[in-house]
Amino acid sequence: MKAAHPFALVAMAVLPEHLHAIWRLPAGDADYSTRWALLKAGFSRRVQAGESISQSRAAKRERGLWQRRYWEHQIRDEDDLARHVDYTHFNPVKHGWVSAAADWPHSTLHAYAARGLVSPDWGVVNNDDAHCYGE
Repeated sequence: MKAAHPFALVAMAVLPEHLHAIWRLPAGDADYSTRWALLKAGFSRRVQAGESISQSRAAKRERGLWQRRYWEHQIRDEDDLARHVDYTHFNPVKHGWVSAAADWPHSTLHAYAARGLVSPDWGVVNNDDAHCYGE
């Protein structure tokens, strides 16, 4: 999919029930929907069927792995990008999966820390900053 429809992965966090991804597309290309459709289809083909699905999904031959829609937001500027990257990396803490963002293995936060863009203890919750990461 990425070879036919290139993009750069800016930030991502994959959680058990959802994911967040920030992509940078080539100039003049805003076709997120094709990329998401191909990504979802390719992933779904690789996962054994067996999840429960509604009659509506069964009638449309859909799997129950993905919600039908996704939330798309065009980044406006560098501050907006920083807020969304923080929100993405902090999301596992927000949803209670870990108490420190660095404890979540399925996140690009680790690459940010390795490049020195954030400290290794970024996103540790205490009472003073529990709501400061992108909210």
